[in-house]
Amino acid sequence: QVQLVESGGGLVQTGNSLRLSCAASGRTFSNYNMGWFRQTPGEEREFVAAISRSGITTDYADSVKGRFTISRDNAKNMLYLQMNRLKPEDTAVYYCAADPSYIPVTVTPRYWGQGTQVTVSS
Repeated sequence: QVQLVESGGGLVQTGNSLRLSCAASGRTFSNYNMGWFRQTPGEEREFVAAISRSGITTDYADSVKGRFTISRDNAKNMLYLQMNRLKPEDTAVYYCAADPSYIPVTVTPRYWGQGTQVTVSS
């Protein structure tokens, strides 16, 4: 299986930017479609963005489209989420996820990281 470790979370002000990273290990990274999800207390974990194994295909939740960019570096086994024009409603724990298939990585990925907190102050 693949192990995932997120980093890059923190406290930022509204309108600022933050980049999350996810380091993958254990299996061939390029064999996995990757995604980002987020969760706030008392809420369901929600899909944020996904990227295919090659990086050619990406998808975003409507709430982040145009502000967030997902990318990957298969040579470095890294996944990224560039978050621009952050809003207080973006505050959540962000999770990196992986799945061998693309559709599941947008809904119920097989593998998860432990999450990193992002807090956007108003």
